[in-house]
Amino acid sequence: MSMNIAVFGLGSMGYGMARCCLRAGNTVHGFDVMAEHVARFIAEGGRNGTVADAALTMDAVVVVVLNAAQVESVLFGDDGIVPRLRPGAVVMACATVPPEFAKQMEQRCAAHAVLYLDAPISGGSVKAGEGRLGVMASGSAAAFDAARPVLDATAETVFHLGDAAGAGSAMKAVNQLLAGVHIATMAEALTFGMTQGIKPETFVEVITKCAGNSWMLENRAPHVVAGDYTPHSQVNIWPKDLGIVLEAARASGFQAHLTETALAQYKRAVEMGLGREDDAAIAKVYARAAGLVLPEDQT
Repeated sequence: MSMNIAVFGLGSMGYGMARCCLRAGNTVHGFDVMAEHVARFIAEGGRNGTVADAALTMDAVVVVVLNAAQVESVLFGDDGIVPRLRPGAVVMACATVPPEFAKQMEQRCAAHAVLYLDAPISGGSVKAGEGRLGVMASGSAAAFDAARPVLDATAETVFHLGDAAGAGSAMKAVNQLLAGVHIATMAEALTFGMTQGIKPETFVEVITKCAGNSWMLENRAPHVVAGDYTPHSQVNIWPKDLGIVLEAARASGFQAHLTETALAQYKRAVEMGLGREDDAAIAKVYARAAGLVLPEDQT
């Protein structure tokens, strides 16, 4: 059944999800602060217009923005969409946010008779474009049912993690702890190898076939070898995401030492002006400190 869907955030992840919803036969409105992203989406069959006009007919709103402040602005800001939605419409919130924030958004949506699915995503921009994301979702059965066409169009695997918001975001925090630390560890290992006479391309050839491999290493290390830091996932994401991990850890009395160390390296990368580059650029932090020359930057 065709749906009317609004996608807020047409970056590397949201754009792929919006296109998947289009391919599934839905009417999809795209919104982004970057006019060129909206224009590109319209050229591929998407629709635009004002939030006020689009909201009247929306069945689902997919929010794929950077942080909690942006989610709140999309939903309840001066031009917020939730008060304009019909009762029974669903918000599928995909940003990485603190679990408590997700719970608050669910409650505020419920006050307008709008359903809320806490649905952070994982898989990267390529899988987003292929409709093969992993979705760590929690919410009511009604929210899952209302969002089902969107989930079918965008996800390869949907994890049902609970019947209320918060559990999905908690699981995403666990995932981001591992992902962020793995990328930083990749950078440290690759540059350490260089100090031992191991070329980056040899590092990738060998380690991706050995026990030290990880998905993030296998995905990101080739970016360093190619000198290609086109941002599929920006460095800027990690101070925010690992900050969420540490906030939750402190609230639980848990010490996350590896996360703290990785976060410090991402912060150094931002200070070096690398925030908008692909997160594999964290290797440049290690290379500068060690006086190493990475493969030529082709970005």
